[in-house]
Amino acid sequence: MGIVQIILLAIALSIDAMTVSFSQGLLFKTNKRKTSFMLAFFFGFFQFLMPVIGYFCSLSVYNYLKVVNTWIIFCIFMFLGVKFIKEAFEEKEEKVCCLGLACLFTLAIATSIDALGAGISLCFSQVNIWFPAILIGIITFINSLIGFWGGFLFRRFSPKYLEILSGLILIGLAIKALV
Repeated sequence: MGIVQIILLAIALSIDAMTVSFSQGLLFKTNKRKTSFMLAFFFGFFQFLMPVIGYFCSLSVYNYLKVVNTWIIFCIFMFLGVKFIKEAFEEKEEKVCCLGLACLFTLAIATSIDALGAGISLCFSQVNIWFPAILIGIITFINSLIGFWGGFLFRRFSPKYLEILSGLILIGLAIKALV
C-alpha cells in the first residue's frame, strides 16, 4: 500500500469523526476552541490507536490466513465502504452530548471502530503499522477541527455527501486490493 492509498484511507476513516465534530459545531456556542480541540484530540488519538490494536491482534492469525489475505483486505474495505454509503442515507438521531470525559471517550471509540478493521487490513497488506496509524491520527485530528468549525460556520451543510465519498474511497481501495 503506497502513500496515496494510506492518505485516502486516513481521509475515509476520519469522516465519521469529522461528521460528529460537525454536528457538535452546530450546537456549541461557548467554549468553542476548547471543545473543538478536545474532540479533535480524542478522535485523533483513538483513530491512531485502533488500527494499531487491529494490526497487532491480526498478527497472531496472519500466518494461517496469508493465503487469502487479498480477499480479506477486499472484504473488509468493501464492507466498510458499503456501510459508509448505507449510513449516509439513514436517518440519524442528533443527540447532544455533554462532552465530559466519558462522553468524549464513548464518541471516540464509536467513531474509530472502523479503524480497527483497517488495522487488520494493513496487517494483511504487510504494511508497517506505525506510519499509517500516525497519519490516520493526524488527519483525523485535522478533519475533526475542520468539521467542528465547519459545523459552526456552515450550519446548513449536509455531512451525507462526505459519508458517500468516504464509502466510495474505501470501495476503491477494496478493488485495488484485488488488482
